[in-house]
Amino acid sequence: MNQWKNFSKGFLKENPILVLVLGTCPTLATTSSAINGIGMGLATTFVLFSSNAAIASVARIIPDKVRIPAYIIIIATFVTIVDLLMKAYTGDLYDKLGIFIPLIVVNCIVLGRAEAFANKNSVGASAIDGLGMGLGFTMALGVLGGLRELLGAFSLLDYKFVDRDGILLFILAPGAFITLGYLIALVNKINKK
Repeated sequence: MNQWKNFSKGFLKENPILVLVLGTCPTLATTSSAINGIGMGLATTFVLFSSNAAIASVARIIPDKVRIPAYIIIIATFVTIVDLLMKAYTGDLYDKLGIFIPLIVVNCIVLGRAEAFANKNSVGASAIDGLGMGLGFTMALGVLGGLRELLGAFSLLDYKFVDRDGILLFILAPGAFITLGYLIALVNKINKK
């Protein structure tokens, strides 16, 4: 039961984006729409879940001298799997996310959870932690991408609400910073209550 406590931490209490402010590069770059944000989040969730479980299962036999390189190889294996699957089955999304899929290997959220949690806990607890953090990351990217798409294009999930151009600022990089700042402030306010 205590394992599931770690699952919910990734949503608000320790959300990688909105609380810990980790992984901001792919967050800002890939959230011009809700679909892009959700796609990037789910790809990262798969890597977090899988690599946390794998690292937890071998952490005790990896010498400290090669711990980080070994973790990176494990993470890179799962990133390669998700990269090939996305390329084969979600070509349009894969093209939009571009280089940010392979860069999941060096995402500080993934390596941070491996180092801070997976190498010290059981396989089950580590998998649940990876799933919770990944879904929290996906939620943050989906909300950020949805807000930017809504304000920047007057659409959501590629459904156009108004037959006009949106506020261009929100589709561009400054809109990502502004929207992320307001979301972080909102979550901080919620967490203080």
